[in-house]
Amino acid sequence: MNRATVAPAPEAGAAISDDALWKGAAAVLDANWERDHTVPSRTLYPHHWNWDAGFIAVGLAHHDPARAWADLHSLFSAQWIDGRVPHIVFDPDVSERDYFPGPAFWDSAAMPGRLAGLTTGIVQPPVHALAVVEMWRRSPDEVELRWLYERLAHQQRYLLERRNVGGAGLASIVHPWESGLDNSPSWDAVLGAIPVDLEMMRKYRRRDNRVANSDHRPTDADYARYIAIAANYRDGGYLDAGLIDRHLFLVECPGFNAILGAAEHALAELAEVVGADPAPHRERASKITRALVDTLYADGSFRSRDVRTGELSPALCVNGLIPLVLPDLPADVVDSLVATATSERFGIGPLPVPSYDRTAPDFDRLRYWRGPIWINVNWLLWRGLRTHGRAQEAAVLRESMLSLVRRGGYHEYFDPVTGDGIGSAAFSWTAALTMDLLTGG
Repeated sequence: MNRATVAPAPEAGAAISDDALWKGAAAVLDANWERDHTVPSRTLYPHHWNWDAGFIAVGLAHHDPARAWADLHSLFSAQWIDGRVPHIVFDPDVSERDYFPGPAFWDSAAMPGRLAGLTTGIVQPPVHALAVVEMWRRSPDEVELRWLYERLAHQQRYLLERRNVGGAGLASIVHPWESGLDNSPSWDAVLGAIPVDLEMMRKYRRRDNRVANSDHRPTDADYARYIAIAANYRDGGYLDAGLIDRHLFLVECPGFNAILGAAEHALAELAEVVGADPAPHRERASKITRALVDTLYADGSFRSRDVRTGELSPALCVNGLIPLVLPDLPADVVDSLVATATSERFGIGPLPVPSYDRTAPDFDRLRYWRGPIWINVNWLLWRGLRTHGRAQEAAVLRESMLSLVRRGGYHEYFDPVTGDGIGSAAFSWTAALTMDLLTGG
């Protein structure tokens, strides 16, 4: 494995120039490159992650475009026959002991729908088309674009057709990990109905708590439910037919579906380049936006929905703001989301947006997606604000993100009170998106 030395993180409070910030980000991406893909970090995430690869490709488009194309080519080479792109492609050179749950747990090699490599059987938000648009603009590669376009479109068909469990035209996620926001309060109501078997955590040994502070990670109760949900989907052969009758977790996530709609807009742009018809992409994008507003919008924001009960989550989380990335979002909805993002609940200002409502009684400033700040979702919000002509708010958010990285380094996530970096220290998407922010996008 590549063991290149990562440049030291900026010291807290240090004045870091844009040039030094860029060089530090480049050093992180260089150190985390592994043959044909970038790992999220060397400490905790030693494999190829799905939506990480999309965000990382945005930065690589500035730093090393050939690696950006290679990274996504490697990921989509593991696409399943039905179109799903797995949330992890396992590196065969990494020991089963170094990451849990690893390939033995997922047992994808036994599945007839698997195309290549050892993978998980679940997915993540389809941010890749957005990345490919940026890659094409900065360093066109027609051969790679044509190869990826067909696979990106196939991914969309899988999510819109096989995962339309609720029938409203939205994709359902079958596991919290598919959202990318693993332990968000957005899932609490659904997860609360799933019995906890802590004996399971004696059978399986978590890797994350051995290399990261357990106070910052999901609890054992969370993890026991995660394993139960994953095993339930695996034992059903990763089949999506009949999920409503047999699966433990079915949720329509506003963030996931907003990215799904944004991907259709991006594919419409790419279709014109490769000579395909952009109209079906635009039509699907419009339908997703309408379905999001009709199904998940309430009280001025978007909420996740339990597909089985139809209930909306009461939790106000950052995934409810991500629909700002949709260019066809109604103006009054945009106004409401911007008002929420700039309110005391999230507060775009000296610090970026946290992952959960700051005023909620169970806001947790340190525990993963239950309060900390993440650069990737703030980057999506920044794009959304610019899309809707909110230049002032976008400029404030951009500067707050860059200031956060200058003070806290290229961390996985950040304390929403102090701005201190927490989680993995040399995190690839933080470094990659810092590059994009430095260029102004």
